[in-house]
Amino acid sequence: MKERGKPLWWFCALGLVACALPACLKAETKTHKHRTVVVISLDGFPAYALDDPRLPIPTLRKLAREGAVATSMRPVNPTVTWPNHTAIVTGVEPSEHHVLYNGLLVRPEGGAKPSIEPWRDKDQMVHAQTIYDTAYEAGLTTAQVDWVAIYRAKTITWQFPELPDPDGVIERELISAGVVTPDELRKFEASSQAWQDEIWTAAAEDILEKHKPNLLLFHLLTLDDTNHEYGPMTAASFTAMAFLDAKVKQIVDVLQRSGLSDNATLIIVSDHGFRTYKNKIQANVLLREKGLLRAGPGPPKGDAWVMPEGGTAMLYVTDPARRADLVPELRHMFTGVEGVEGVYGVEDFAKLGLPTPLQSDQAPDLVLAAKADYMFGNESEGDFITRVPVAGTHGYLSTDPQMQAIFIAWGAGIPKGIQLGNISNLDVAPTVAALLGIKMKGAKGHAIEQIGKRIAGR
Repeated sequence: MKERGKPLWWFCALGLVACALPACLKAETKTHKHRTVVVISLDGFPAYALDDPRLPIPTLRKLAREGAVATSMRPVNPTVTWPNHTAIVTGVEPSEHHVLYNGLLVRPEGGAKPSIEPWRDKDQMVHAQTIYDTAYEAGLTTAQVDWVAIYRAKTITWQFPELPDPDGVIERELISAGVVTPDELRKFEASSQAWQDEIWTAAAEDILEKHKPNLLLFHLLTLDDTNHEYGPMTAASFTAMAFLDAKVKQIVDVLQRSGLSDNATLIIVSDHGFRTYKNKIQANVLLREKGLLRAGPGPPKGDAWVMPEGGTAMLYVTDPARRADLVPELRHMFTGVEGVEGVYGVEDFAKLGLPTPLQSDQAPDLVLAAKADYMFGNESEGDFITRVPVAGTHGYLSTDPQMQAIFIAWGAGIPKGIQLGNISNLDVAPTVAALLGIKMKGAKGHAIEQIGKRIAGR
C-alpha cells in the first residue's frame, strides 16, 4: 500500500538510475585506445643496484624521481628469464603458466637426457592468458621486441623477434632506413649482445614512431650476459647498466618525438637479480657415482637427471613407474651434501609456485636449492664440486634478497615521487591492464594501488 503512495518523480528517478548504471560500469571498463604502454625489461638488473649512488644511470634515476619506484619486485621460482617474463605478462606463477625453463623441456624416452627447446610456439608453452592476448582481444594493437615465450603468438600486431627475419615487416623497415643489412640479420645470433641490444632498440623506436602500438613489450639482454661472465656490480656490470640507461633514454626521446608522450606510460622492470658464486655443483656426477647414470654406446642413459637452473636445479625421474621408489632415494642422496641448501618435494611446490607432475609435464619430481657461493652445473663427468673463478648467476629461490628485481613506472597515469615498497611481478600485468582500460583474466596479482587510484581518479 505504501508503494502506491510514492510520487511519480520517484519512479522516474529510479528508472534513470537503473538505465545509467550499465553505462557507468561500461565507462569504467572502456578501453583506452589513445594510450600507449611500453614495458622495458632490463634482464638481470638487481634491485640492490639502484641503492648504489656510484651507478651512472641518470635516465632511470630521473624516471624514478618523476614517477613511481619500488624498493624491490619479487620474482617467481625459478628466478630465470622465461618463467619471470611470462609471470610479468600473465600475472600468475609457473604453477599456472607452466614455463619453467628458457624454453620447453622435452623428455625423450629410454632414459636419455632431457633437452630445452626455445623455439616452440607460444601457445604450446604458455598456459595462461597474457596481457597482450587481452589487449589484442579488446581491439588494441600490440608489439614485441625480443620478448620471450612469445614465438608465433597470434595476438602480436608488430614484432621484431629475438631471431629476426630479413623478410619481416619491421626488419624491412630497418633495412630500408639503413640501420641494418639483410646479411647482418641472417647472422644476428652470432653478433655481440650489445650490438643486438642496439638493433632491438632501433626496432622499438621504429615501431613506436611508425605504428604507435597501445602495448609494446621490449627486452634487453646486455646486463645479463655481462653479469654472468664478470659478476654483478663489477666495472663491466656498471658499464652495461649505463649502456642500458642510454637505451631507455632513446625510448623516452622517441615517445616525445612522436607525440605519444602525453598519453604514454613507461614501465621498466627486470626479471631477477644476481649473485656471485665460486663453486659449481655437478649434481649429475653424483647420480653417475650412485649408478643412476650409465655410459654406453651413444649418449648416456639415466634413471634420473638433474637439469640446472643456476641457484636451483630440477630433478626428474625418467621412468614414471619407478618414481615412488626413486624419489625418496634421491631426496636422501642430495640432503646434506656440500653446497645443497635444501631439497623440496611435490608437497612443497605450491609454496614455491611450481606445478606438480600431475599438472604439467614440465614439472620436476624434486627441486634442489644451492647455498650462497654455489650454483648447479650441467656436467655428468668429473668432480661433484668444481671450484671456479668468481662469476655471476641467478635462479636462486625467489625469497633471496639478491634475486629481487626492479620496477619503475613513469608517464601518464603515474603519480610523481611515489615509493611503492616491495611488490610482486605478478602485479605488472594487472597494472598494465588498468592503464589500458582492460581487465586481466585469471591474474593472481593486482593493479598497484597507487597507480590504480590515479587511473580511477582521472
